[in-house]
Amino acid sequence: MNVYDWDNTIYRGDSTADFVLWLYVHRPLTLLSVFRTAGCGILYGLHLIKKQTFKQNLYHMFVFVKDMDQTADAFVEGHMDHVKEWYLRQQKKDDMVISASPEFMIRRFCAKLGIAHVLASQVDPKTGKYTGRNCHGKEKVRRLKEMENNADIEEFYSDSISDAPLAALAEKAYLIKGDQRRVWPQK
Repeated sequence: MNVYDWDNTIYRGDSTADFVLWLYVHRPLTLLSVFRTAGCGILYGLHLIKKQTFKQNLYHMFVFVKDMDQTADAFVEGHMDHVKEWYLRQQKKDDMVISASPEFMIRRFCAKLGIAHVLASQVDPKTGKYTGRNCHGKEKVRRLKEMENNADIEEFYSDSISDAPLAALAEKAYLIKGDQRRVWPQK
């Protein structure tokens, strides 16, 4: 099985940031959350709150979206062109995506691509609250090991060195920058 990070790996850019900006334009009520997000962003930047706390406050904007299923579907449909060509050329049936982005969003992208295996951050699309931990770093490994059919990772791809715990589990690992793939730095 090959395992991929999503943002800046398969998806060109950060899908969460793109979704937030898209919501500001297409669901203007979400702008009511801008000051909350900015305040929490400052606290996060000063290391006074954790990343998950910042993200949950960012996702609070979801309370202003009454039709989240249709909204998320529209966003995904309009952003499928962000999927990188190199991935489409090598895609396999048993690929898995593990991402820190909200699962309700990542699953939609993956369903369109035919990717059945997805692990991502459990975020309530109506409230923006986490129902578990942010699926990042070592948490990705923990979540993978919890799976019933925990298969071996043949190849792993990510844009972030924070995914070193997953890279260490793979037979081969690659660091992605744009469309360039290079062998993961020595462990």
